[in-house]
Parts: sequence; C-alpha cells; structure tokens
Amino acid sequence: MHNDRAGSVASWANNDGTNASQALQVQDALSELHSIETPFQRLVRFDKTSGFVGTTAYYAKEAFILLFLNGPKQDDYLNAQFDAPKLSKPLAKAVRLLENAARENNSDALFLLAEMNFYGNFTHPRNFKEAFRRYHELSALSGNSSAQHMVGFMYATGIGGAVERDQAKALMYHTFAARDGNTRSEMTTAFRHHAGIGTPRDCNEAARYYKRVADKAMEFSRTGPPGGMALQREAYRLADEEGGVYGEGASVVSSGIYANKGGPNSDQHAALDDVLEYLDLMSRKGDLKATYSLGRLHYEGSRTLRRSFRTARKYFMIVARKYWDTRDGSIISEDANGVGKIASKAAAYLGRMSLRGEGVEQNYEKAIIWFRRGIANGDSFCQYEMGLMYLLGLGVRKDAGVAADYFKESAEQDWPAAQVHLGKLFLDQGDLRPAMRYFELAYRHGHIEAHYHLAEINNNGVGRERSCPLATASYKVVAEKTEALHTSFEEANRAYDSGDKETALIGYMMAAEQGYEAAQANVAYILDEHKSIVSLDWLIPWKKKASSFLRNAGLALVYWTRSAKQSNVDSMVKMGDYYLGGYGIEADMEKAATCYQTAQEMQQSGQQSAQAMWNLGWMHENGIGVDQDYHLAKRYYDLALETNQESYLPVKLSLLKLRMRSFWNTITNGKINSIQPDPEPKTYRSWSDWLANFLEDEHPYYHSDTDDDILEPNVHEPMPGGDDYYDEVDEGILESLIILGIAGALAFLVYYRQLRLQNHRRAMEQQQRQADGQAGGEVPVVPGQQPDGGFFPAPGHPDHGQWVAGGIGH
Repeated sequence: MHNDRAGSVASWANNDGTNASQALQVQDALSELHSIETPFQRLVRFDKTSGFVGTTAYYAKEAFILLFLNGPKQDDYLNAQFDAPKLSKPLAKAVRLLENAARENNSDALFLLAEMNFYGNFTHPRNFKEAFRRYHELSALSGNSSAQHMVGFMYATGIGGAVERDQAKALMYHTFAARDGNTRSEMTTAFRHHAGIGTPRDCNEAARYYKRVADKAMEFSRTGPPGGMALQREAYRLADEEGGVYGEGASVVSSGIYANKGGPNSDQHAALDDVLEYLDLMSRKGDLKATYSLGRLHYEGSRTLRRSFRTARKYFMIVARKYWDTRDGSIISEDANGVGKIASKAAAYLGRMSLRGEGVEQNYEKAIIWFRRGIANGDSFCQYEMGLMYLLGLGVRKDAGVAADYFKESAEQDWPAAQVHLGKLFLDQGDLRPAMRYFELAYRHGHIEAHYHLAEINNNGVGRERSCPLATASYKVVAEKTEALHTSFEEANRAYDSGDKETALIGYMMAAEQGYEAAQANVAYILDEHKSIVSLDWLIPWKKKASSFLRNAGLALVYWTRSAKQSNVDSMVKMGDYYLGGYGIEADMEKAATCYQTAQEMQQSGQQSAQAMWNLGWMHENGIGVDQDYHLAKRYYDLALETNQESYLPVKLSLLKLRMRSFWNTITNGKINSIQPDPEPKTYRSWSDWLANFLEDEHPYYHSDTDDDILEPNVHEPMPGGDDYYDEVDEGILESLIILGIAGALAFLVYYRQLRLQNHRRAMEQQQRQADGQAGGEVPVVPGQQPDGGFFPAPGHPDHGQWVAGGIGH
C-alpha cells in the first residue's frame, strides 16, 4: 500500500536461497524505487485542524491542486482498451531488474512486482490481473503465506475483475495461509466459519482460529511498558461522520435516541476544533475540569487528534499544582468544589506517564509519589497503578498480597483493569467463582483481558458447561481490538482523508474480509452509487466520475449484507433498497419487504429505523411485495413518526395522500382494506373490581379537593347556580346504592339458603326417629302431641297456666 511496504519485503516473502546475482538485482531495483518521488511528495502537508494559519494553508493547497495539478480526464485502467502510461526511467529500470530476477523464480522479485501492480507503489500503475498472476505464481512456487493470503483475498472479492469470485477457492487459500501462521488469514478463516461464507457454519472451527488470533493479541497487548500496549481504535464508520448512510436525522445513528438534542447554539454539534478551543478558554479562566479534560484528550488521542504526551502532561501539572505543592506534596488548597478529586485524577495520569516513560523519562520513584497522593484521596486509578507496581515489583518489593489489597480497593470503585487483575489472582489460586465474578464485572466495560479469560473459561468448560458461541464471540472481540496487529485501518483512513478512495477501498476491503463490521459498512458505503435519488454532480464541472473500480453494485450488496448480519440496522435497510431497485441483483420486492421488516424488528439498544417503517408503510400502501392494506400502511407511517420526530413532514404528507386514497377506496367499495377508526378499549369489571373501586373511591363530595377550589368556587363552573355538581353527586350516590342493594340481596340469599338447609336437616332427623319407633312397635309421635295422645298441656305442666289464660296458640 505504501512504499515502505516494499522496503520491508523480507518480512513478507521468503528468500528461497537464490543466487547472489538475483539478490543483487533485487537490491538494485529497490535502490531505484526509493529514488522515485511521488507527485505530491514535495507538497507540505497542512492539517486544517491546526488553527487559522493551518486551515488557510490547507485550503490554499487544495485550491492549487484543483486549479493547476488537476490534469485531463484519464482512461479507466480497468477498461480493456486502457493504455498503461509510460513508466519513468528509474521505475522502468527497476521493473526490468525485478522481471529478470522473477524469471529465475526469485521470491522477493515476484512479491515486489505483485505488490507494485496491486497497490500502485512507486507510481506504478495498478494492474490487478498482473498482480494476481504474480501472487499465484509465488504461492505455487514456495507456498508463501502472504501470497496465499492475497490470492484468497482476490478470489473472495474479484477485485478489479482480476479473477471471477470463488468463495470456495478463497477459503482454501486462506486456510493454507492460516495453517502457516498468517494472522490475517487466520482472522478471515475464522470469520468465514463463523458466518458460513463459502462453507457451512462451524462454531468449533471459528473458535479454533479466533483463539489463535486472540492468543497473539494478548501477547501483543501485554508487551511494551508496564500495563501493556495502549490499543488505539481506528475502526470507524465513514457514514457516521456524515450523519449515517441516509444522512443526518434519517439514519439510525443520528435519529431517535442518538439524535443531537441540542439547539443551534449547543456544543453537541461542535467539531473537535471547537471543543478544544472552548475547553482551552475555560481552562484559562481557571476551570480545572476543563484543564483536566484537555489533558485526557491529548493523552488518549482520537482519529482527528494525535496523542501528545508533552501537551497532556502540561495540563495535568496545572491541575496538580492547584492542590499540591509539587516540591513537598503538601496541600495548598482546600478541597472546595472537588479540587482534590480532580487533582487526584491528574496525579494518576502523571504517575502513569512516569511509570511507562510516556513523554518523560521512566522513573518509578516519581510514579510512586504521584500515586500515593491520589490514593490519599481514594482515587481508583492510582490504587490500581500502585497495585500493579507491587505485583510486578517496580520500584517496590514484589508483594502479591499488597497488590491484591490495592486492586480490591480499586475494583470496589468499578475500575475494570483492577477487576481483571484481581480475577487473575483468584484464578491463579484456583478460586474460580470470585475470579469469574470479577471478570464479568470488567467485561461490562469491554476490557480486552476480561473478554479473553471469559472466552477461555467458556471454551474449555471450566466451572460451567462449555459454550462455543459465547467463547467464539469473546475471542472475536479480543482479536478485533488489536487492530494494529493485523489490519490496514490506519492506512485506509489516511488514504480516504487524502481523497484516495481506491487505496482506501482496498484497505477497508481487507479488514472487511477479516470480519470487521465497520470495514464492511465502509466498503459498501464507498461503492454505493445510490446515496441520493437526484445526483447534482453534473453541476460541478471539476467533479470526476468514479472509476469502474469504485462502481460495483453487486459487491456493495455483498458487504451491505454482511454488515447487516452483524446488527447494523442502516445496512439492513440498504439491503432492502438494493432488492427494491434491482441494484447489482435482480429486483425482488418480497426480499426488500423482508429486509425492511427485519430492520424494523431490530430493536437492540434502541436502534429503531424510522426509514424502514416508512418504507414498509409505502409498500403496504402500494401493494409492492406485500398485500395492499391502507390501514396497515397508516400504522407503519405512525410508527415512523413515533420513532423519529424529524420525519414529521414526510410522514404527514404520506398520511395525507394515504387518507385521500383510502377515502376514495371506501366510497367506491374498493377491495383494499381502508383506514379503520381505532376501537375504543372496553373494560370489564367483576364484582370484586366494583367493590374494590367503591372502597378506594375518594368520594369528592364528602370533602373539598384543594384550597384553590374553596377560594374560587366558581372558577370551573360554566354558569352560576348550575346543577353540574349535584348531577355528579346523584350519579355517585345512585351507583353506591345499586352496589349496596346487590350486596344486600346476596346476603339475603346466603341466609335463606342456610335456613332451608337447617329445616331440611331437622325433617330428615325426625323421619329417622319415626322410622326407628315403628321398628320397635311404638306408635308414631305426631309433632306437638303429648305423651298421652293429647295436644294440650296436662294439669301440673308448666305451660298449663298459660294455656288456661290463652297464651298458647295465640
């Protein structure tokens, strides 16, 4: 991709012991190549983010290139009738020397020629067919893993029309290279088994190859200064920087919960330059939080801001000196407004820089001083770093017990690195349960070692049942975090920023084949020719038409699909657009509707696509790919508006048209399901619901609601002396009386039923006694009859007096 890639050819190609004359020819060719200057090599590189002067110089350079270095339109080098430009004398001489050595099967010469034709190094014109021929010749000659990787890549993508796409051959060559230890092919082979590309899905094979890359990634991350390598993230989606695939407000990444809620004057829309300028202004006014934030930005860096340890240390020292006397460490300021807390965070970074030798000479003693100052205020970062020094014995005696104490204090404050180290200490002692707990805590923060240890536990089934899917997913995360080890993101980003989309496309395509979702989205985005319905490129006279290399709708659909399968909602919607419009594939309305429906149902992390919902509404309105249904179309239009308020205008216009069509369908007795009014929800109340409602009723007619109603009794009354209040009271009383009546009726029925049961029981007992008497020869006793057969009390009976007086029977 770059000239220095050819200079280190020995690391890519194997020298097969060719004779000295061939090696001398290769060295002479390299000397000629390094003497060649690229067209823009002499131009000063101005960065438009470097202030007013830098911005002015940047645009002046761009204008100069546009006006004076913008040559006539060149032929497409992928065209069969393309005439390759004449090579310069040094380049022609170098190519001649390399071709002479290649005829003698010199591996270095073959590899250099292949690289020059593929990447266009040293101003050599790209020729993918020639590059494929050289790579294939080298792989067949010596089994060179780098050549096998490139042959597999070209079979997988069919890049530049060099060879027809063949996923089976691609997997075969990548497998050969992976078995020989080629890290890029290991990643590619793992992803193909994971996603089922060119082979059935095989979780075990995916886990095996991902583990090999993950082991290398952990070895790489643990190298370097204490604490391991600082892993810089370069995998960005190009479309996200422009508001998403569909633009600001229409894409998932810039709408809904991800939309910028700030107004026009809000800093939420500000670029990094504006943020830095604002923080610098606040820092000059004495805002320590702003000063600390500036230090962190310069220390950690970003895609548009290079790391600067010197600048970061300057800001951290400003914060520290506001709280401590840096000579003796005494506190010179009261901890007002959290000054001590901010100063402790700055001390952690100052100590870390001394520990790792970042921007200053490595000094363990100074690191300990800064860490102890932060620990005095309970800073978790300082506690972790001090624990690391005790664990490794850096400037202090090596003591795992003391280290564990520091790690525990830091882990309790949710510092992920401390949680990982504490988990490792428990794991070394064979105490798996607390180890897994700490790994899972750090896993929430995406810590690379937490992912790795959990992957090992799940892959080997230690302490739990083996889970290949979980292990594979974690191994994949670990492998993808070490981008510098096996990806070309940095080169691709740099090429894209400089306007070289072809070189950028190659770099992103390689990372996409390795399974990076961001790279897959970038490849599809660059190849996408349907970013807008109406193109205005014809209005720009100097706008160049993209070469055929950048116009491949079929390949764009492939990468939209792979990105969508990794839960990119906008990519899923784009898939539907390609099937709907027949871009790169035969139009299929049912598949388009399926893509939109899938995107609408992908609600992970709140990623709902209003665009997909609107498209479904349009398809149901017109009966394209789905049944024509005006009512269902309205539902999807309404859902689109609920998901994204910025879709108000298009949704309202669509609803207006839809209602007109639905009205016409209704009055003409059409067969399409028209828009139906939403049914009012009916509530059914049981007896218990009625009773609970009555008991919980506040009965407003028994007391006044608020003091305002007492002071202003007629505020809500439509007319003085009206009967509205009494109507409400009457309705409440009537409802209560009905409920009480029902309750009384139920109570009476229960009482009456019990009474009848008692009478029935007495009658049965009396019949039983009569039956027993007849069986013994006795005369049956009539109810109320006396033993002598009479019905009145005999003289001497207690009731005889009352009978005489008429008290019995009356």
